[in-house]
Order: sequence, then structure tokens, then C-alpha cells
Amino acid sequence: MTTTSSTPVDRAAPLPDTGGGVLSGPYRALTLGIVSVVLLLAFEATAVNTAMPVAARSLDGLGLYAFAFSGYFTTTLFALVVSGQWCDRRGPLEPLFTGIAVFAAGLVVAGTAAGMWAFVAGRAVQGLGGGLVIVALYVVVGRAFPERLRPSVFAAFSAAWVLPSIVGPLVSGAVTQHLGWRWVFLAVPVLVLLPVAVMWPALRRAERAQPPLHAAAFDRGRTWCAALAAAGAGLLQYAGQRLDLLGLVPAVAGAALLLPAVVRLLPAGTLRAARGLPTVILLRGVAAGAFFAAEAFVPLMMVTQRDLSPTLAGLTLTSGGLSWAFGSWLQGRPGAQRHREAMIRLGFVLTAVAIAGAALVLVPSVPAWVAAVAWAVGGVGMGLAVASISVLMMKLSAAEDTGANSAALQLSDALGNVLLIGLAGVLFSGLGGGSAAAAQDAPAPAGAFAVIFAVMAGVALLGAVVSGRTAAAGAGG
Repeated sequence: MTTTSSTPVDRAAPLPDTGGGVLSGPYRALTLGIVSVVLLLAFEATAVNTAMPVAARSLDGLGLYAFAFSGYFTTTLFALVVSGQWCDRRGPLEPLFTGIAVFAAGLVVAGTAAGMWAFVAGRAVQGLGGGLVIVALYVVVGRAFPERLRPSVFAAFSAAWVLPSIVGPLVSGAVTQHLGWRWVFLAVPVLVLLPVAVMWPALRRAERAQPPLHAAAFDRGRTWCAALAAAGAGLLQYAGQRLDLLGLVPAVAGAALLLPAVVRLLPAGTLRAARGLPTVILLRGVAAGAFFAAEAFVPLMMVTQRDLSPTLAGLTLTSGGLSWAFGSWLQGRPGAQRHREAMIRLGFVLTAVAIAGAALVLVPSVPAWVAAVAWAVGGVGMGLAVASISVLMMKLSAAEDTGANSAALQLSDALGNVLLIGLAGVLFSGLGGGSAAAAQDAPAPAGAFAVIFAVMAGVALLGAVVSGRTAAAGAGG
């Protein structure tokens, strides 16, 4: 099992369990505080999905469309490991609020970008902030909530996506059409101030209630591995954009940096799906990568293939946000703990069905609303799988490994996104989607979208097969 330093961390136990729910007296302010952070991230994510096709065309960067998504997750790879160690050394508050500030700075860089590469750089800065924030949130859950309440907290995280899923595409689409896509990014930093002011007192009170952590030195080896993993992922993405013989050089260099670093950063046996925690960590990356690689191209498909406005294209994804919350709620119901493996498997199957269903919209006779229905199915699947995976990670982690394993879970998530969104970008460019003609408002080839969705549906089905290995060795299943 992974650790973040050679010095054991004296991690505090959760707050005393009074038998209430997540909104009962001792937990109410804390729950509302951390959910407000997720709400902020959700608004940004749904807004970006809606505005991205317009932004990429405006900056003549349709060929780098996937890079604008995967660049975010590349820097997240590094930030996740740093955040895990930072949390284990100093608690989650410092990385949480530092991450929020860095995230806001990245929004400003992206919103003021004069070219696509500058825009990608802004997204990369956002990734640094997002990586710091998400691990800190998981550590807050592990430190402050008893095991019986953690499924409900993760369900609340998913529920926080409901309002952004409904309002986000409408607001982002209206802003993009009437004020310009830049304001989708520039307005969010101002909105950060209120959630920060609301959650700060609750988080401070919860942290003061915990015994102090022993100071543990940063594991510089892990930090360097994280940096090498991010550099390797970046080189692989760059090589994928070249699609020529010279691209083999950064591709080989990227693989040489990435693979050994990932082996060092993830729990032993993750890449071979060893039973128990390693498979749990692996499946998080498989689920996130397959779903979000497909989702990144859904709005672009709806705009270029079905001539929908940015607002309507973004609304296609709304059903997924709503149903994700429902799926997460289902896994948090009493008695669900006995069916974790089955829920994860079902979640992957539903995700594969959704991705394949969205591709049907490429057939002109199929109504455009079919994509929204398909994404509703995928949302249920992701809600079941992702929340269950998070609960299992907490259950299988020793107290002193909570920060490291939370970071590993998010690292797998980011790595899955980087590799599979990057692969989608390579397929898109290689099949003509990033051509000069496409950049001038001509439709990208339908075949490019079809291949991307077919590959990602296959990856989701592979996750369903591997899900049987989530039970620890000797535990059955």
C-alpha cells in the first residue's frame, strides 16, 4: 500500500459519530462547505464543455481541441501527488484554498488568451489548482466523517452537479452567444469569493476538532515521479498532434518518462489489476477516461453534425449530470454496501451503452435528443460506479494511507483522462477532424466521432470485465 513519506502519519479519527446524517448538527456546516466547492467546480466544468467548441474555432485551434481538455489533466497529475503529501503533512486546508486560488488564476489566463496554445496553458494552470482541491476534499471526508456517512457525502458531491448541469449550459450558452466565450471563464473567479467566505469557518472548526498531525517530510522521490509523469503525458499528447515520423521521438520519450513514474505513484499491482485496492484505483481511471473522452466530443459533434447552437449542444449533457446524482444516491442507500461489486459492473455496462447510444446521432435520421437520453443512461452508470469506487477506496485504506490513496485515486482519474482524451484527439486529428477545412466551420468527418465513441465504449466494457477483481484476495468475488 502506498505511503507519502517514510515517517508514519498520526492521522486523526473522524469526528465522534452521533448517529445523525450528513446534515445533522455536527456535520451540517462542514457538508455544506465542502459541497459548495464541488458546486463551483461543477459550474466551471459544465460551462467549459458548452463554450469549448466556440472557443476553439475562435482561436483557430480545432486541431488542439482535445489538448484543451487533456492539458488540464496533465498538470493535475503533478498536483494530485503534491496535494496528497501536503494534506498528510499539514492537513487539507492549505492545499484546498491554495488550489482554489490557482484554479481561479488559470481561468483568467484562459479567458484572456490570444491563441489556442495560450488557452491550453490557462487550462493547465486550472489543472494545478483542481488537483490540489480534489485530494484535499477527499481527505476532509476521510478525516471528518465516519465510514457509514461517507457514501452519503459522495452522493452529495454528485448531487452538487445537478444545478450546474441544468443551469450551466443555459448560462454558458447565453453568455457565449451574446457576450463572448471569454466571459464564461472570466466571470467564475469573481464567483469564487462567496463560497470561500461561506466554507472557511466550517472547515476551520472541523480541522481544529482533530488532533494535530505529526510533521512528515515530503517524499521528494514521489514528487519527482509526479513531475516526470506529467512531462511524459505532455510529450505523448504533443506526439499525438504531430502524426508524423518526427512525432515518434517525443512519443518514445514520453512513454519512457510516464510508465516508470506511474508504477511508482500508484499502489503496487494497479496496472495489472491486482485484486482489491489496486483494481479499485485502476477502475477509477478507466471509468473517468472512457466517459469524459466521449463527453468532450459530444458538444462538438452536436454543433458540427447537427447544427445545434452552443446552448443546445451543452444541454445535451445536462441529463447526464442529473442522472449521475441519481446513480450516486442509489449507491448510498441502506444495504447497498453488500452490492458494491455488482453496482460497479452495472455502472460500466450502462456507461458503454450510453457512449454507443450517443453515436447514433451521427445517423441523420436519428433525432438529436437521442444523445441526451443516452447521456442520462451514462450518468446513472457513472454515479453508481464512481461513488462506489470512492467508498471502496476508503474502506480498503489504512488510516495513515488515506491521503496517499486518495491522491492515487485522483491520479488514476487524471491519467485515464489524459491518455484517453489524448487518444481521442489523435483519432480525431488523424481522421480529418482537425483539418483546416474543419477549422473554417466545415463539419468534421462523422467517421472521426464514430471511431472515438466506439473505442470509448469498448474501454467501458473492459472496465465491466475487470470489476470482478475489486474484492481483496481471499475475500471472494
